[in-house]
Amino acid sequence: MKTISLLGATGSIGVQTIDIIREHPEEFKLAAFSVGRNIELARKLIIEFKPLLVSVQDSGDCEALKAEYPGTRFTFGNEGLIEVAVFDKSDILVNAVLGSVGLHPTLQAIECGKVIAIANKETLVTAGHLVIEAAKRNNVPLLPVDSEHSAIFQALQGEMDKNIERLILTASGGSFRDRTRAELVDVTVEQALNHPNWSMGAKITIDSATMMNKGLEVIEAHWLFGVPFEKIDVLLHKESIIHSMVEFHDSSIIAQLGTPDMRVPIQFALTYPDRLPLKSANRLNLAQIGKLHFQEMDLKRFRCLEFAYYAGNKGGTMPTVLNAANEAAVAKFLKGEIRFLQIEDLIEQALNKHNVIENPSLAIIEEVDKETRQFVHSLL
Repeated sequence: MKTISLLGATGSIGVQTIDIIREHPEEFKLAAFSVGRNIELARKLIIEFKPLLVSVQDSGDCEALKAEYPGTRFTFGNEGLIEVAVFDKSDILVNAVLGSVGLHPTLQAIECGKVIAIANKETLVTAGHLVIEAAKRNNVPLLPVDSEHSAIFQALQGEMDKNIERLILTASGGSFRDRTRAELVDVTVEQALNHPNWSMGAKITIDSATMMNKGLEVIEAHWLFGVPFEKIDVLLHKESIIHSMVEFHDSSIIAQLGTPDMRVPIQFALTYPDRLPLKSANRLNLAQIGKLHFQEMDLKRFRCLEFAYYAGNKGGTMPTVLNAANEAAVAKFLKGEIRFLQIEDLIEQALNKHNVIENPSLAIIEEVDKETRQFVHSLL
């Protein structure tokens, strides 16, 4: 049996991770988890799984839960996230929190030798060089949970890295894939949150609409698979059936296909190198689907993807700026304080202002992250 620490248990990835643990109780045990402010769901999970350790966001919630469930240890805040990540009774850390808050817990868990199932894009985007170096030094596997990176990971099983010609990430196109830029001027938050294929949290759904989500995935792929940016392509694929592909030197292309269901890549990360049945999954019926469609990505239409390639190629602290500016701008859009296209404008201004620092330390990354958020807020 594998024991799991789960960061972000009440988010989209967290809830689907719980589904897998629930479906395979003989294989997995939830030893520790963190939540934000969804305390009602946390209570249900505590009753069902009887975890040894739970972290919440606020100290008040922490004290209330302590009184209710004396059999579980409770903690809170950023330190609580780290406690869950390094919990000595767990084998695997599933990092499903949103944002750069997942960086410290991941690095600490790597130092403790935990297997890392990584769904937190921002950890690799902001500090990929530190994470990869730490993982290699501690001989810790980084198992991708994102459907695109899991697809590439699966396609590379039994293959030699030297034979890779390019990675091809597929993109659904998000909520506004069929709209021109002129038609995006007055789109609403509600429209942006209406993703055609996937059920995700608010922030990642907005990132999908701007194509920043795919941009962050390009940077992630660079670090996870050691492939230069000029060999990472993005292809618009509206059906989200092919989750990504690898082309090899001999012109062969291996793709991973399946219905849009995040539980599949989550479960593969938890069971690797083995597989388990997922009885509740919908089977892919290609005859029923009939056709699959593909288009080249227009970087002028989806400018956030262009920004990501720019930041990734610049390297150093530039991806940190990209991520921090995007997080700050998306938060403003979700609150109704800016228009949709202003997300791009704010990110571009932050990138243009920044002078790259090469090979930044964790302290420098945190300072650049803070300064970037302050800069974005100052523009409004």
